[in-house]
Formats: sequence, structure tokens, C-alpha cells
Amino acid sequence: MTDRTRDLHYMTLALRLAAKGQGTTSPNPMVGAVVVRQDRIIGQGFHLRPGTPHAEILALRQAGKQAQGATLYVTLEPCCHLKKRTPPCVPEILRSRVRRVVIAMQDPNPSVKGRGAAALRRAGLSVTVGVARSEAEELNKSYCHWMKTGRPYVTLKAGMTLDGKLATATGESRWITGESSRQEVHQLRCGVDAVLIGVDTVLADDPSLTARTGPRLDTLARRQPLRIVVDSRLRTPFKAQVLAQQDKAKTIIATTGAGPAARRSVLQKKGIEILTLPALQGRVSLPALLTQLGRRGVLSLLLEGGSEVNAAMLKAKLVDHIRLYMAPLLLGGQNAKGVIGGKSPARLAGAIELRHVMTRSVGNDVVVEGDL
Repeated sequence: MTDRTRDLHYMTLALRLAAKGQGTTSPNPMVGAVVVRQDRIIGQGFHLRPGTPHAEILALRQAGKQAQGATLYVTLEPCCHLKKRTPPCVPEILRSRVRRVVIAMQDPNPSVKGRGAAALRRAGLSVTVGVARSEAEELNKSYCHWMKTGRPYVTLKAGMTLDGKLATATGESRWITGESSRQEVHQLRCGVDAVLIGVDTVLADDPSLTARTGPRLDTLARRQPLRIVVDSRLRTPFKAQVLAQQDKAKTIIATTGAGPAARRSVLQKKGIEILTLPALQGRVSLPALLTQLGRRGVLSLLLEGGSEVNAAMLKAKLVDHIRLYMAPLLLGGQNAKGVIGGKSPARLAGAIELRHVMTRSVGNDVVVEGDL
């Protein structure tokens, strides 16, 4: 095994460990670490949730005294700052007396960003950065996006017919896609920090927006995303499912100053947080909403809104990824609900083009997804 192949092999194992933190580490990144000595793994670990030990610390603790002279593989540059709940990792790495540190990617956090690797090199350790970098960046794309923009990484998800319809002319949409697609969507909800819809979807479908498990999707998942309703005039019914089960899944209603005070009071008494934001053309400012969510540590957001919210988010250039579940159905008709509302561009040059497009089958449905 060559040195390059060896490094890639152990980093791949570290990335698999890191992925075990999916859905629990936010607003921290997912990180995995492996300690290797003489081609034998003597320690491994992954970050589970904020406030718990980092992956490097867990792996080094497991390795114990055997870490001396070993190689540490870690998927993200070790931290060296004090602006967090746990001690910095660099001093612990130095105390372990490992000989070499292999890092997949630099931490985009300005408090780290090269400083961790530099501190290790100054102490005389051999440091390699960039092994499986693209895989590490893909794993933590939400964290990287949040660090760069201050906003959550947004995935627009929709279930639709082959001719792009979300619902019939009367608003019926349950269920366009098959059971396998619905199972996958609930897994997707489990892995994001928040789910967002518009009030029109609440009025039409009355969704719960919870993440559920089990063959019949009738069991609440252990971790629930924050539920967000964009409702400029506070029209959400008091008995809407998205307002229920606040002890297990919190809900925020994003509104404007136009929301009636009486309805605001009733909702707040039910334990619903009302987030009042600036209005743009009479509607909630979506850029302001995403900025507020970013400040709260929301790194990833699943947009499950209706066609008008989808259109508004796309127009504001706030969508980063699109995932469409297409059922083998055709609805036809100009009055059936399309995935994207609003006005169509006059020319093809105004169309939104996806990059890195992938297609696959889920049951009888076809999934198409890509980046914006």
C-alpha cells in the first residue's frame, strides 16, 4: 500500500465516522478521527453533538499512550481557539505526541482557518492537508455555506407529477409520490435543522412537518427539525397540525407587522414563537428570515413550501440545492399547481439551470437533483 493510498483509506474511514453525526452536531460540523500506528487502528471517534468532546479527543483517548509516534487522521482542521464550549484540540494533540496529522479540509471558521494546522507544524509535527478534501467539503457543505454566508444551506424539495404539478386544480396532493419517496423525505427531515413552508400549504394540506419513522411513518423520530411557517398576516389556524406537539417539535411563525395582535397573542400562549420581520411588497422578507435563522445556528433548511414560496425563494437566490421526486403521473391543465409559481420568464435565457445533476429511482418514482 502506497502512502497516498494508505492516507486515503484511513481518511475514508474517518469520513464514515463523521457521517454518524448527521443531524445531531449542528451548529458544529461533522468530524471523524482515526489514530493509526503501524497500519493498525488504535483509536477512533466522531463528534456527536455540541458540548461533547471533539472527534480528535475521543480517538486520542481511546489510543492512550499508544498514540505516541502514531498518525492522526481527522476530517476537519483541529481547532485552536477558545470561543466554544469545549477546550481546543491542538494542545491535546500535542500532548498525545502523535508524529503526524493528516487533515481532509481546512476549517472555514475564521477563528481557525489554517491556524490549527500552522500551530501543529510550528510544534514540529508533520501535517498533510487535502486528503479527500472534496468528500469532506461535501459532507459539511451546510456548515461551509453557513460560515461563508451566515445563512442556512437551503434544499428545495418537492413531490410532483412528470409534467411538473404539485397538486390538482382543487389543491389535492396526497399522495402524488410513492411510499418509498415519502420514507426518504422523512429521513431527509431527520438530517436537517429546519423545515419551511408557506401558510398557503398549511391551509391546503395541514401538514405536521414532523420527521417520522417506522414502516407506516407513524412514530416520531428522536430528533425533530424546527418547523417554520411563513405567514405574513398570521392566517395559520390555531388547530393546525404544525402547531401541535410543541413539546417534541418547536414551531416558529415568521410574520410581518401586519399580523393581527389578537392572533399573535393566542399563538404565543400556545407556545408558538412569533418572529416579526421586515416586509417586502407586503410579504415576509425571506433574506431577513434566513439571516435570522443563521444567527440561531440553523445550518440546513428543507424548503417544502408551495409554488409561491418556492418561486419567492428562487427569485431571491436563496436556494442552494433542488431535489424533485417525480411520480409516473400526468395531470395536465393550466390550472393545476406547478412546482414554481409566479411569472414565467419571457425567454429561455431566464430559465434556472441546475449543475451537477443526478438522477436515480426510488420505488416507482424518479429523483432529479442538482445544485444552483
